[in-house]
Amino acid sequence: MDLDTRLLRYFAVVAEEGTLTNAAQRLFVSQPALTKQIRRLENALGVRLFTRSRSGMTLTEAGRELASRVPALLHGWDEAVRATGRAAWVLRLGFLDAGAVGAVPEVIAEFRRARPQWRVELRQCDWSDPSAGLTRGEVHAAVVRLPFPGQESFTVRELFVEERGVLLPARHPLANSETVEFRELVDEPFVAAGAGAGAGTGAWREHWLATQERDGHPVRVGAVTSRPDEWLGAVAAGCVALAPASVPRFYSHPGVVFRPVTGIPPSRVGLARPRRRTHDAALDELLEAIAQRLSRS
Repeated sequence: MDLDTRLLRYFAVVAEEGTLTNAAQRLFVSQPALTKQIRRLENALGVRLFTRSRSGMTLTEAGRELASRVPALLHGWDEAVRATGRAAWVLRLGFLDAGAVGAVPEVIAEFRRARPQWRVELRQCDWSDPSAGLTRGEVHAAVVRLPFPGQESFTVRELFVEERGVLLPARHPLANSETVEFRELVDEPFVAAGAGAGAGTGAWREHWLATQERDGHPVRVGAVTSRPDEWLGAVAAGCVALAPASVPRFYSHPGVVFRPVTGIPPSRVGLARPRRRTHDAALDELLEAIAQRLSRS
């Protein structure tokens, strides 16, 4: 019988969290989607893994047996994937936006010249996965915006901070202001990241809605997107969105303007990698070079 390792990863998180709500937030997927995946796993195995109740998800005897074996199984699989990558001389680095990556392509070019046998792949992920491919095991490391759901499961090195501003429709009353105070925006419809995340409300999403700086004002979500073109289109259509100060250098739209914002903390950019790993000199060398370059920029 063949099983998708993603199902086992979902099972492991639900078993650890004890509730679908917490597990969905940690995985940055919707609760209905997570429920469907757990049922797929149960159907494939032909056993009930959880007893469901209002208080949460309790492992059955079969579930406890599987839970005791899954961590070693997934660790072995991850090691196999990393070993395969090393054998193929490939390193994969995930990222979300060009502003966070900065001079990384230059670092990669230098690395390739020094180690021509290695191929380095930069993989951009959409905003439905703030871990930039790490949670799904698709990359060896990632340049990420902090905080992101599941961050505690990875080794994270903070690199630099970047001020945040706001994207406004060009016709917005505040579009001609030199600086906008965040309190002037609390009643505006915001663009929320994560089109594929359903009801996900992780710290990353909350950071870009500035939920901690609203003094009790509820968030008005005017659109949910996961890609830059959709994001800018939603703003041009009447929403607003918080964004890193680097955004105007990489993304533009004739109906959108960027203005600095006061009253909110900056964005933090970090370099993340799995905690469990074998020593890999090439990856260590690449990540150290990236950290040194981005920390100086």
